[in-house]
Amino acid sequence: MQRALAQPAKEDVSLKTTSSFVAKYALLALVSGSVFAVSAQDVRLTTDAGAPVGDNQNSQTAGPDGPVLLQDSHLIEKLQRFDRERIPERVVHARGTGAFGVFQPDADISSLSKAKVFTPGTTTPVFVRFSTVMNYRGSPEQARDPRGFAVKFYTQQGNWDLVGNNMPIFFIRDAIKFPDFVHANKPSAVTNVQDANLAFDFFAHTPEATAMLTRLYSAEGMPDSYRHMDGFGVHAFKLVNAQGDVHYVKFHWKSVQGLHSIRPKDVPASLAGDWNHHTNDLYKALKAGDYPKWDLYIQVLEPKDLARFDFNALDDTKIWPDVPEKKIGTMTLNRVPDNYFESTEQSAFAPSRMVPGIEASEDRMLQGRLFAYADTQIYRLGANYQSLPINRPAVPVNNEDQDGNMNISGRKGDINFEPSGVKEVPEDPQGRLVNTALSGTTQQQAIAKMRNFVQAGEYYRALSAQDKSDLIVTLSADLNNVTNEGNKYTMLSYFYKADPDYGSRLAKATHADVARVKAAAAQLKD
Repeated sequence: MQRALAQPAKEDVSLKTTSSFVAKYALLALVSGSVFAVSAQDVRLTTDAGAPVGDNQNSQTAGPDGPVLLQDSHLIEKLQRFDRERIPERVVHARGTGAFGVFQPDADISSLSKAKVFTPGTTTPVFVRFSTVMNYRGSPEQARDPRGFAVKFYTQQGNWDLVGNNMPIFFIRDAIKFPDFVHANKPSAVTNVQDANLAFDFFAHTPEATAMLTRLYSAEGMPDSYRHMDGFGVHAFKLVNAQGDVHYVKFHWKSVQGLHSIRPKDVPASLAGDWNHHTNDLYKALKAGDYPKWDLYIQVLEPKDLARFDFNALDDTKIWPDVPEKKIGTMTLNRVPDNYFESTEQSAFAPSRMVPGIEASEDRMLQGRLFAYADTQIYRLGANYQSLPINRPAVPVNNEDQDGNMNISGRKGDINFEPSGVKEVPEDPQGRLVNTALSGTTQQQAIAKMRNFVQAGEYYRALSAQDKSDLIVTLSADLNNVTNEGNKYTMLSYFYKADPDYGSRLAKATHADVARVKAAAAQLKD
């Protein structure tokens, strides 16, 4: 996630934007015969249909802790429009590699979940796709970037996609901000070059990203191979047992090979070498029979335990500290795909693909992903993408879907609807979702108990002296490219609020006034 251009002065930006806006729409009004006059005061955020946007930071939810509502048309519009920005490359996670393997559970967690994938003694085929997030398909794999860690389980109850990253948290806590986060970190719409000013303009107004930025610029942001990194589901999910009891869980893949990263001083040599190092390293190991393994661990909370933290436990910018992990199985990768395009490129992951016993939590970021990921796969691969061999479940599919491009379902008969007295297709009670109690009223507000900086400081203080030094080197390198002084000092105040030593060292490395940074941090609430 590197960047590069200066931002014009604020007055200059608003003046130019306003004048171009008015000129454009005055011309449009003239051509279309519109009777509406446009003034500088009319330059405000709107939907694609021109309606004013009241809140572009928070999704509508069913109460303060309830799920995100489908009626939030602005959220849906933003995600739909965002999902359709690129053809045919993935908008994010374009650079990736995949491998086949198996998952074998070794702990009985039937008291937590009725999902058969967790039954000891079973073996479930999997396909895993590793990736970088921001850069294009041909970019170097040794980029400072989160790594996608997506696992498709071909279970006895259908496909389960555990779609995560190599870090346990994320930058933002609401999916309504995801298109903006990506736009700010992708290449400039003017220069087509990544720009630190754009990225940190966004992050300066997104304090919840402080902990994730700290991790990104640490050793976690530069694993030396896909085999030497962990994976996380990031969000909280629900496990439901046969009795309907609910527990909240987080998933963690621990690399049996250990964790290894590229130090800042070694990055130039690495980038000067093999841009495909991560893929080549993985495939070399697989072809040699050195099969990489990851143990799957879970953290478990009862619903009543969510309230015991001083932060929102369903906020994906937070870890669950002091919640023990339990090992429940091991995944082994053992085969290179025969065809990159048919397997890795056409593989389609969506967190909404779950099986009985695994359900989504009310995490606002996850709620948006439930829609957006499946929708972008339909756009990218077509309505019948789940019929492709790499995405096809290992169990029979029996639905009333009809036609569409590249349909190979082989369905027969003229009863393509349900219910029907001619062809009865019984429902399976195992597939019924657990009832979730709701409280409050429909709202569009930020979550309470944000605690934006505490965990960033805890993470920093847990680093070794060498890792702290490396973090200062890598993060200050990008901050030194930020020419907007206000954004630069805002970012430094966030890091100082997380930990005074962290902020002071960054301020010195970026030639900033430490006293000014400290004063700004004192004004922040956590």
